[in-house]
Amino acid sequence: MVQINSILPSLSAVSNEKRLINCKQVDVNQLMPLKYHWAWEHYVNGCANHWMPTEVPMGKDIALWRSSQLTSDERRVIMRNLGFFSTAESLVGNNLVLAIFRHVTNAECRQYLLRQAFEEAVHSHTFLYIVDSLGLDANEVYNMYREVPAIARKDQFEMELTKTLLDPDFTTETHEGAQKFLENLVGYYLIMEGVFFYTGFLMILSFHRQNRMTGIGEQFQYILRDESIHLNFGIDLINGIKEENASLWTRDFQHKVVTLMCEAVELEIAYATDCLPNGILGLSSSSFRQYVQYIADRRLERVGLAPVYHSTNPFPWMSETMDLGKEKNFFETRVNEYQSAGNLSWD
Repeated sequence: MVQINSILPSLSAVSNEKRLINCKQVDVNQLMPLKYHWAWEHYVNGCANHWMPTEVPMGKDIALWRSSQLTSDERRVIMRNLGFFSTAESLVGNNLVLAIFRHVTNAECRQYLLRQAFEEAVHSHTFLYIVDSLGLDANEVYNMYREVPAIARKDQFEMELTKTLLDPDFTTETHEGAQKFLENLVGYYLIMEGVFFYTGFLMILSFHRQNRMTGIGEQFQYILRDESIHLNFGIDLINGIKEENASLWTRDFQHKVVTLMCEAVELEIAYATDCLPNGILGLSSSSFRQYVQYIADRRLERVGLAPVYHSTNPFPWMSETMDLGKEKNFFETRVNEYQSAGNLSWD
């Protein structure tokens, strides 16, 4: 019989050898013993948040969309956000599967990435469900990333960060390669999911706050809860790689991160201006400039960088919803027209 004590030293050795990147032992996802407990906690929290878009009723949204009660400016905001999110979620999913997963060599982080990849698929499903429910022209929505410059520029910004990592010869084992990988994480977690997504949430949840387009609003709340965990995982991953590879976080690289964030802020402000040529729902292009700057500063601070803009939050009502400062039961209005296996009767 194998003694438990004889196993413990080898498990401890495995834990010590675990690294976020550039660990040689990636032939199997050996979860035990856990080294990065934060990664496992994000995975468990993600599983607890499981939802599907088809569980959300869209009847009220359909009736309102078909009525004359929405202005052309309000319809523009909804359409522009559907146009951006419908492709942005697939960009994130592709980056996760084709780039990030390949180079993250820790098992518990990979476990979370698998969960996140599924959630990105659910989010893509969500926008298809909304487009189909409202009877929208799918070509118009899904081609906005080509035809609307403000959306195209944001997508192109992110695709540039993935391009190098897709090279089959790319490796994180060089200093330059590891920095490029870290740059990708900054671009997708801090910027795409931490800035580009959050302003879109604000626009749609402004409708939901007025008890309009409640089905779409509820689905955006669910997505927001997922994205909040994505963001926190990404920040923990970035900070963990920094800690294990201190030589990567040079003054020049920090300057590059800030430069990327400032570029993203201008792209997002241009997008907000395109969505909101006229003020509606208590929103305006000027207030969005302030909000985007406020969000960008918070993201920089989370990775140990000084704020750039020092803007205040012009939408204090969003703090709890956007940043999940308090627990909220997003499933209070969830449709329960299904049975669990334990409740089914078999003849």
